[in-house]
Amino acid sequence: MNKKKIRNETREKIISIPEEQFRQQCQFIHKRLFQSVEWLNSDCIAITISTKYEIDTVPIIEQAWAEGKKVAVPKCNPKDRKMTFRYLEHFNQLEKVYNDLQEPVEAFTRTAVMEELDLMIVPGIAFAPNGYRIGFGGGYYDRFLENYRGSTVSLLLPEQLYENIPYEPFDQPVQKLILPNGEMSIDD
Repeated sequence: MNKKKIRNETREKIISIPEEQFRQQCQFIHKRLFQSVEWLNSDCIAITISTKYEIDTVPIIEQAWAEGKKVAVPKCNPKDRKMTFRYLEHFNQLEKVYNDLQEPVEAFTRTAVMEELDLMIVPGIAFAPNGYRIGFGGGYYDRFLENYRGSTVSLLLPEQLYENIPYEPFDQPVQKLILPNGEMSIDD
């Protein structure tokens, strides 16, 4: 199965989950994340602002702020398909951009220092036990992760886990997958 087909199939699976069940699964995932070694050992979290059918990241950002952690969110440049992270201190520092994504307003935020990003929560639509993921098709995270040396975690529902997914030599795996009912650490 190719990446496009997997994206579409997985999106349909997620959309079919009843809203209350989806919300509960997100809460279980949040709890597991907050108890993880990666979270407990981090001072700065890199995370995206979730869209409707992704694990809700707003409570994660709020928890990070409550614990005194810095939060950095991506700002994408569609021209070169690269992204930078910017420190977020309030949700009013965000604006809606293409594809209904929310990104930081450059005038109200500072560029994050890559070396300060202890934990990156990497989004995706489909995942495999080896840590490879299928993102949303832009390759932004794979390009960024090439030079990133901190911890990487992805949050997912069981419906997003596949035995195998296709990946390319430039695709970057994450180090840990967190699901509502457990986690998978990826061995190097």
